[in-house]
Amino acid sequence: MAVVDRKSRIAIVGGGLVGSLAACFFAKRGHSVSIYEYRADIRVEDYRGQSIDLALSIRGREALRAVGLEEAVVDHHGIAMRGRMLHNKDGTLREMLYDSVKGNCIYSVSRRYLNIVLLNAAEKYPEVSLFFNKKIIDANVDNGKLKILDTKTKTIEGVEADLIIGADGAYSTVRRIMAKRPLFNCSQTYIEHGYVELFVPVGANNEFAMSGEHLHIWPRGEFMMIALPNDDHTFTGNIFAPFATLDQLKTPQDFLSFYQKQFPDLLELIGREKLVKDYFEREPKTLISIKCKPYHVGKTTLLVGDAAHAMVPFYGIGMNAGFEDILLLDELMERYNSDFSLILPKFTELRCEDAHAICELAMYNYIEMRDLVTRKSFLLRKSLDTFLHRRIPNTWIPLYSTIHFSRMKFRDCIANKEWQDKVLRRIGWCVMFLIIGMLMAPFVEVLAGKNAFSTEY
Repeated sequence: MAVVDRKSRIAIVGGGLVGSLAACFFAKRGHSVSIYEYRADIRVEDYRGQSIDLALSIRGREALRAVGLEEAVVDHHGIAMRGRMLHNKDGTLREMLYDSVKGNCIYSVSRRYLNIVLLNAAEKYPEVSLFFNKKIIDANVDNGKLKILDTKTKTIEGVEADLIIGADGAYSTVRRIMAKRPLFNCSQTYIEHGYVELFVPVGANNEFAMSGEHLHIWPRGEFMMIALPNDDHTFTGNIFAPFATLDQLKTPQDFLSFYQKQFPDLLELIGREKLVKDYFEREPKTLISIKCKPYHVGKTTLLVGDAAHAMVPFYGIGMNAGFEDILLLDELMERYNSDFSLILPKFTELRCEDAHAICELAMYNYIEMRDLVTRKSFLLRKSLDTFLHRRIPNTWIPLYSTIHFSRMKFRDCIANKEWQDKVLRRIGWCVMFLIIGMLMAPFVEVLAGKNAFSTEY
């Protein structure tokens, strides 16, 4: 990895997953990095941020590998999930493997644990300085200037940088400032569903109460539950439902009746008292999708991660996409020798439409998880994909595998799926015409015989 002759001053707004990973990459190239995080240091204070456990796959693993952190996360903490486990109302289970051909899996990882690993790794570089309780209140994105409030002392300081990295999440202050500029396009979409975090305790003999090798899903059409395994043998679960549904669960009795009808097995695993306590101590949270373009301003400011492309969590790809942002950024730094005037516009060119595509796909996957997975047509298509993938593995790769087990561009993943749909439709039409031809053959023969008889007579 090439090291620049002149250190650039990098100001990273946001010390979450993507921001702290970016600090590691910039520091490896010799840049001077300062991280400004609004929250307190989660390594010393028990800050409860976002829920929903993370699903780590190839795109994220490659980024961690590049800074020597893959082993610390995957081998020492990650829980391998080899597929979905669907829970029906009657208690029956159905396993849906992610990759029954090559055996690829994704890993359940605690957000807090991963953030701590990344902050510790960043802090080990002498080029990196971490600043907590720092709120960005204004910025000149053209000149690389930040105005920062210390939330403890209430003092304001000015900071200058050669490059500002906006890694401050879905409600990004840096993006909000960029949105005031001409020709900056930005849209946000809230879905009409919210979520509440719930927890499945340790089972008998200190083991998992359910299979620890699966992402568990309770699909119920308009809503669903999911649960991911943790390394302490608990599960972090979330109920996703329309706010209209959640608003009806006002009392413990209403809530327990709802779970008794929809998720009776979970009610037994969690217990009535704990389930009620966990649900009513939290307000339902919203889910937002963000699209914007461009991601950069000149050579001085760049958006990455959720600040650039927040997505709903149903494809489990948001963190991986954010990590891949940094991997792509590093590849461009290598190509252009850390010349940000070339790197930033190229990043926008390569990443914007790709990120828009995965945001759309994440929306679709919610429908798949809560509804389509129970339909015969979906199961038939999955069986066809598996059959063809097993026989021509390098030609026929299912959509899920291209998203999670490759670094194929997201647009190309979707184009590949559309090509597969087209092939299957044509095969379906050919089979249908063949069957019709076979069924009609006897009638054609009879008619031909009658015509011959009429001619002879």
